[in-house]
Amino acid sequence: MREVPLLILGAGPAGLAAAAEAAAQGIEALLLDENGAPGGQVHRAVGGFYRPERGAPGAAQAAEGLALIRAASGTECRYGATLWAIQEDGVVSWSEGGEARQALASILLLCPGATERAMPIPGWTLPGVMGAGAAQILMKSAGLLPEGKVWLAGQGPLIWLYAAQLLDKGVRPAGIIDLSPPGLPWRALPHLPLALRAPGYLAKGAGWMWRIRQAGIPVIRARELAALGQDRLTGVSIDGVEHPADLLLLHDGVVPNTQVTRALPGCAHAWDQAQACFRPVLDEWGNTSLVGLLVAGDGGGIGGARVAALSGRIAALEAARWLGRLTVEQRDALAGPLVHRRSAELGPRGLLDALYPPLPMARVADETVICRCEEVTAGRVRAAVALGAQGPNQLKAFLRAGMGACQGRVCGPAVHALMAEARGVAPEGLEPLRTRFPTKPVTVGEMAGLAGG
Repeated sequence: MREVPLLILGAGPAGLAAAAEAAAQGIEALLLDENGAPGGQVHRAVGGFYRPERGAPGAAQAAEGLALIRAASGTECRYGATLWAIQEDGVVSWSEGGEARQALASILLLCPGATERAMPIPGWTLPGVMGAGAAQILMKSAGLLPEGKVWLAGQGPLIWLYAAQLLDKGVRPAGIIDLSPPGLPWRALPHLPLALRAPGYLAKGAGWMWRIRQAGIPVIRARELAALGQDRLTGVSIDGVEHPADLLLLHDGVVPNTQVTRALPGCAHAWDQAQACFRPVLDEWGNTSLVGLLVAGDGGGIGGARVAALSGRIAALEAARWLGRLTVEQRDALAGPLVHRRSAELGPRGLLDALYPPLPMARVADETVICRCEEVTAGRVRAAVALGAQGPNQLKAFLRAGMGACQGRVCGPAVHALMAEARGVAPEGLEPLRTRFPTKPVTVGEMAGLAGG
């Protein structure tokens, strides 16, 4: 079995930056990513299909992604490699090209990124309804642009960025449905001074909003939203008023991808009150509660692409210390400026969290599907709670929610929030959905071939 000093999972901003820093410190690293090319979700297809013009929305971020990819080019990167298990002794198993492979890692650095938070509304399973993040991926990776009457609904910066990108591509959205709770801008004001430590974020967001409003795109503040149609989407209901629609794009922020860390026994997680999700417990260097396991980027807490890249470099320096390549003093000297920059880049986080808290589950109707894989509705979840289901893990025995193909990646946060609301308890009081290896599908043939090797 191959042995590597450092194995990095994920070729997004954190993983690429970590790989570049590891190479600079002379550390042999192996980077795995299940996508066919580097970049992760933020920098997907950058330098390939996705080449925004200078000054276009997202162009500066694309340039940063291209620089990261070039910096990490000296590291062995294996794409189309899906990690599905990590053993306690450091053996990592993944599938690549239809074959299962393994490596023994001295240090493991997980950079799994984030997943789009599900936004259950009536009709959200209809063809013609999808996540705004998924639509942006289609634009970046294949140049696919929506046609017809396109509505964007929900809250958060991605709504405004993608709408501005559509305008730049000549696509005029039918409108933006802003579901963020009323009165929050005033409550967010105390966070403004800290946010001004990284004024570029605010300037970009204000620029997207200005561009959309200048184009005359309707922005509708609403409380209730439903997707209408039988076999596919034909319209949207906004506070009871119907409008024709060909495509509805939903977004309610993102949450850390903790599927792998939750499957590792003893890896501690904590409730993030501001972002309403669980995340692994980390120190400033990215160390988890398990020796030799580090996490960097949005997988350890949502901070954005620049914070993720800085965290990746910091974690790589910590890995160098673990491997004896750097002393504590050398690590601190190299990481000091990075830690300072990361603190500044995190400045706007409190403002964004105050402006866009996750939408409450109390407004979700009983007939709305929550777990799409197993077609479990909100009403059935509430009925299971009334029968005694205490948390998401026990709910599996009642309804199989979280046991489908996605293994809770999509429905997990929604099920958790809904059960806390139904029980009348704080969400941090419920145990997070447990995962088990293999965390991704693997065939019997792949595993048999691994055993035979």
